[in-house]
Amino acid sequence: MTEAENRAIEEAVAKFRGLMETQLTRAKKIKEDKDFTDYDALDTIVIGICGGDGIGPVITKESERVLAFLLKDEVARGKVTFKEIDGLTIENRAACNKAIPDDVLEELKSCHVILKGPTTTPRAGDPWPNVESANVAMRKELDLFANMRPVKVPEEGIDWTFFRENTECLYAMGSQGIDIDEDLAFDFRVITTPGTERIARLAYDYARANHKDRVTIVTKANIVKTTDGKFLDICQKIGKEYPEITTDDWYIDIMTAKLVDEKRRNQFQVIVLPNLYGDILTDEAAELQGGVGTAGSANIGNHYAMFEAIHGSAPRMVQEGRDKYADPCSVIRAGAMLLSHIGYQEEADKLNRAIDACAEEKKLVLTGRSDGATGAEYADYILSKI
Repeated sequence: MTEAENRAIEEAVAKFRGLMETQLTRAKKIKEDKDFTDYDALDTIVIGICGGDGIGPVITKESERVLAFLLKDEVARGKVTFKEIDGLTIENRAACNKAIPDDVLEELKSCHVILKGPTTTPRAGDPWPNVESANVAMRKELDLFANMRPVKVPEEGIDWTFFRENTECLYAMGSQGIDIDEDLAFDFRVITTPGTERIARLAYDYARANHKDRVTIVTKANIVKTTDGKFLDICQKIGKEYPEITTDDWYIDIMTAKLVDEKRRNQFQVIVLPNLYGDILTDEAAELQGGVGTAGSANIGNHYAMFEAIHGSAPRMVQEGRDKYADPCSVIRAGAMLLSHIGYQEEADKLNRAIDACAEEKKLVLTGRSDGATGAEYADYILSKI
C-alpha cells in the first residue's frame, strides 16, 4: 500500500465516521419525535404552491385551479389559504449552489402541506453544479419519510398502494459518496430501525383502515443481507401486530416481473419497500396505469406533507414551446391526495371521480403536442365533471 493510498483511506474513514455519527443522531431524533400535525385543530391550513421548473409551473397551476374551486368555501371562511412559493427553479438553485435555497426552505416550512411541481436534478454533462435533488433535500429537511403512490387499473384488477421509505436507503447520502482514488468509489446505504418501523406501521395502518388484507414487503434481502435483511425483519415483526393482514415478501427483481404477470398482479394490495426499489417499481406500476404522467404521489411526515407528480420536469417540452400541452393529470391526482390528507375526503372523492370519468370518456386527448388538448383545456374538462 502506497503512502498516498493510505492517506486516501484515512481520509475516507474520517468522512465515514462523520456520516455514521450524523445518521445515529437522526435515528435518535426519529425515536424522540412523537408529535404530529392535527389539521382539524389548525385555525388556518396553509397550502404551499411550489411550481418547480420545466413544465412544473404550468401543470401545477392547473392543479391549484382545481383545488381552489373545490376549497372555495373553506378559503372564504379562512380555514384554508394558498401561498405561492417561487425559487425552486434550477437557475435559482444553481446560483445558490443549494438543492433548496435557504429562503425558499423557510417559506416551505411556513406551510402545512405543499403542492409541488417537478424539479430538475443536474447530472453529469449538464451546465449546472452538481446540487442534490430538490426532492431528496425536501424529504430530508421536512422529514417526509413516507412516499405513498396509488396505482389503479380497475379493468385489469390492479389496485395497488406503494409505501416507499423516503429518507433512507441509497438516497439518504446519495451526494455524499467517496472517491478513494481514480479506481475506487463508495456510496452508502442506510437503514435504521426507527425509520423502518414508522414506514412499516404506516403501511399496515393504511391496510387496516382501508380493509386491505395483504401487505407485501419488497427487498433483496437474500443478497443485501445487512440492510435489506434489517428492513425485511422489522417489517415482518410489525406485521405480527396486525393478525388479520397477511404478510408476504418478494425480491425486487422478481417483483418487477410479477407486476406485469396478469395471473399474479391482482393479488398485490399494499406494498412497502425501501427507497430505491420504490422509485423503480412505482414508475413501472404507473406505466400500467397509463404512464408516469397519470400518477400522483404523497410525501408524508409527522409535521409536513408534500404532494407531487412522479415524473420529471421535461425541459425539452419547454425548449420546444410545448409546455402548455403537458399533461397535468399527475399533479391533479396529487391534489386529490392532498385533499384527503388534510381532511377533505368528500372533495377528494369528487375530484377522483371526475378524473376517472374524463379518462373513461376520452373526449379530450393529451398528446404533449399541438395535435392534442392543452393542460388548461384538460383541467377545464375535469372541472366540468365535478
